[in-house]
Amino acid sequence: MNKKINVICTLAFFAAFGIANAQDTDEALGTKRDTTSTSNKVKLDGIAAVIGDYVILESDIDKTLIDLKSQGASTQDITRCSLLGKLMEDRLYAHQAVQDSLLVSDDQVNAQSDRQIQQLVAQVGSMEKVLKFYKKTDIESFRQELFEINKLNMLSEKMQGKIVEEIEVTPEEVRQFFYKIPEDERPVFGAELEIAQIVKQPTASEEEKQKVIDRLKQIKQDVEENDASFNVKAILYSQDPGSKSKGGFYSMTRETPFVKEFKDVAFSLQEGEISEPFETDFGYHIIYIEKIRGQELDLRHILLIPEIPQSAIDAAVKELDTIRQQILDGKYTFADAALNFSDEKETKFDGGLLRNPINFDSRFELTKMDPTLYNQVRDIKDGEISRPIREDDPRGGAPKFKIMKISNRYDEHKADFAKDYLKIQELALREKQFKAIKEWMDEHIEDTYIHVNTENKDCDFANNWVKE
Repeated sequence: MNKKINVICTLAFFAAFGIANAQDTDEALGTKRDTTSTSNKVKLDGIAAVIGDYVILESDIDKTLIDLKSQGASTQDITRCSLLGKLMEDRLYAHQAVQDSLLVSDDQVNAQSDRQIQQLVAQVGSMEKVLKFYKKTDIESFRQELFEINKLNMLSEKMQGKIVEEIEVTPEEVRQFFYKIPEDERPVFGAELEIAQIVKQPTASEEEKQKVIDRLKQIKQDVEENDASFNVKAILYSQDPGSKSKGGFYSMTRETPFVKEFKDVAFSLQEGEISEPFETDFGYHIIYIEKIRGQELDLRHILLIPEIPQSAIDAAVKELDTIRQQILDGKYTFADAALNFSDEKETKFDGGLLRNPINFDSRFELTKMDPTLYNQVRDIKDGEISRPIREDDPRGGAPKFKIMKISNRYDEHKADFAKDYLKIQELALREKQFKAIKEWMDEHIEDTYIHVNTENKDCDFANNWVKE
């Protein structure tokens, strides 16, 4: 239950907005308001708790519960008390972060807010629909509330990171952690796969690339010399699905997870300047800097992707078929073929072996595997090599083709110290971090002003919020 709350509450900024009135809250939670019993009455706008400089309203709990239900999460095992406890933890972290001068800049907070607004607009279609959904009359009030929520969350995350940043586990600590678990209580790990692949990336001809570069230069010239609208040009011509409908708009800082080439060009430009065409893995771009706010940029960009001829696609598939047959004939091992022929630099030097992005282990647990990857390998039998598989880039880049192999298969099994060391090490580290956080929490609860509303003092909190 606590894990569920921790994961979902990181996204709970939605819940801080006016989603429902008191009657809506009761209906969404499937409860009936008791207007006669003082002990059962929910004071929607009452103060649930105070942590240092932060106030938690009863309505904050209700709104968060509503938001969890709206996202499809099961709230069957989540109580108001447990959720209040989580909200109090977040505010204690944020309060102490300020005391320890672990500050986050306004630029960082604004960049996070902008990304969230862009995601919301992309989901519902327009800013007007976003404001209507959250019952806000203007974007500035919406942005201000979002700023406060994100600032609190970022302070909380920074404080938690500081608490555990230097915690490590030694091999001996991992061993002791594992062997203190009774044998009949040791964790069971689900079925896992090790997957290898050989990738061919068809490319456009130099002639096609030059066509795109010339087209971008023409757009740049039209904007600079004829006062054409960059915004309109992006809507008409950009092939970036994430920004096309917004006229190519992005707000970014140096921490924004864009590719290095894009950030290098963006931060080399002055306000009002348009870049020359440049290349990234996605295609060719031009960038227009609309506004510079300290370390934050408001920019618009246009992405054009050179057309890959069918002949290049056919050649990539044919080459993969040839490589596959050579492996089956024993001319190469799969690892040697990956090293010699794969276009994917991240895997070719490791025998084509894929790494789990969560922990960089080579194993993928079937029940937690990315659906796209699962669909690609689910019908591959042990010892088989797949026929060429097409994989389209969801971000709009060129497709790639690959052949795949199941290198190893591990059935569901009880934890084994030697075979599952990395997973056991991760569990041991989590336990050590949890203990450090618990000790920190106990210490700072004693040192911080905390008030819990009388109606919530009977909650069975995991922490000693009422200081009894």
